[in-house]
Amino acid sequence: MPAEPSPAATTTRSWREALATYGRPRVVSMLFLGFSAGLPFLLVFSTLSAWLAQAGIEARTIGMLSWVGLTYSIKFFWAPVIDRLRLPLLTRLLGRRRGWMLTAQCGLAAGLFGLSLHDPSAELETMVWFALLVAFSSATQDIVIDAWRIEAAPQSEQGTMSAAYQLGYRIALIVAGAGCLYFAAEFGWGDAYQIMAALVGIGLLTTLLIPEPAADATTRPAALEQRVEHWLQRNAHLPRTLQHVGAWFTGAVVCPFADFFERNGVRLAILILCFVGLFRLTDITMGVMANPFYLHVGYSLKQVAAVAKGYGVVMSILGAFLGGLAVVRYGASRSLVIGGVLVILSNLSFATLAFLDRPSVVGLALVISADNLSAGVAGSAFIAYLSGLTNTAYTATQYALFSSLFTLPGKLVAGLSGYVVEALGYPGFFVYTSCLGLPALLIIRYLSRAVAGPANPRPATGPQ
Repeated sequence: MPAEPSPAATTTRSWREALATYGRPRVVSMLFLGFSAGLPFLLVFSTLSAWLAQAGIEARTIGMLSWVGLTYSIKFFWAPVIDRLRLPLLTRLLGRRRGWMLTAQCGLAAGLFGLSLHDPSAELETMVWFALLVAFSSATQDIVIDAWRIEAAPQSEQGTMSAAYQLGYRIALIVAGAGCLYFAAEFGWGDAYQIMAALVGIGLLTTLLIPEPAADATTRPAALEQRVEHWLQRNAHLPRTLQHVGAWFTGAVVCPFADFFERNGVRLAILILCFVGLFRLTDITMGVMANPFYLHVGYSLKQVAAVAKGYGVVMSILGAFLGGLAVVRYGASRSLVIGGVLVILSNLSFATLAFLDRPSVVGLALVISADNLSAGVAGSAFIAYLSGLTNTAYTATQYALFSSLFTLPGKLVAGLSGYVVEALGYPGFFVYTSCLGLPALLIIRYLSRAVAGPANPRPATGPQ
């Protein structure tokens, strides 16, 4: 079970104390690291698609290029390498986490600068390789930033850390989306991507200034490290090279999974994984049909852009901020319940727009406010909860697994959204998406009662 302070401990914090956590240096650092994580995302998706479309690249080719984004979904494959492999010189100078962070950011800057030097109409294949470098470096940076966040702060601060991360991430999305398009219109695509490459310097500077977390890879559970020794003993007949490979795989891949099940027990571990996979079902499924719904009920593209994509971002930032406060004040589990209930209610509010003869912009703004505020609260609580599930001996591997798992069921179920709309209409669809959130709520309520206190408290590390 996640390392979360007991209810008694969390309720003693006042709202003023919770608010004060946003001023701590490591929380402020997360704002800039969140910006660094969010900057490359659109630059290999919608922004790059706009560049390619303007260059006359076929739509089918542009669609296929979106596959470079699969690196974000399979990052758990190389997360064990980041947990275990020491980089020459950089690990000694900067530490395990910051060394990998700096390496990923250098890859980002190189990839974006490489993109800026090429013409998609004549050098598309080369650009694909640079886009792949950007996506791979970005996913690697995500792994390391998540690991640093979890190891640099106690569980009681993970809510504000995740809120600061989300704020920085969303600012970066605006810069890489609207900002890059503006620069491209004024100076050309090459210069625009060079500006984006220069902005990677914000993350680079932050990496050089932040401290390395005190958590160390050598402090691993003795029982799990015995698995490596036993494997070597059973396979002593193998060539030395195969022994080293097998021992590394056992320690880097098998031990993180075994640790999670041994700390929680098989039954609770399976329930936790079910919760992780189910919690985002409601908003992911609803999100697929949101824009078609807005147009269906009569809103114009300009209204959707201004309210849903502009004003909605502000509300999501406010929701993330409030979610961070809630985690500090009430703990991750209680905040998850609050956020989950709010998400369900906000989904039901969308159904009201479908019944209005002439839906107003004010009505859209109210619904968007409810949706983005609730999603922000739930998002901060969820990230804090996932952070508490990890063991700092295997932070990168375990969190990469959780962060990949929580989107997979939603993406699979979301593919059926159109069929549900055709069968039930939009009011029935939003009732359906709301019901998808109920199993996760029931599971988290059970989990919060099944474990009365912290199973594996996470000590505070690093400067306050």
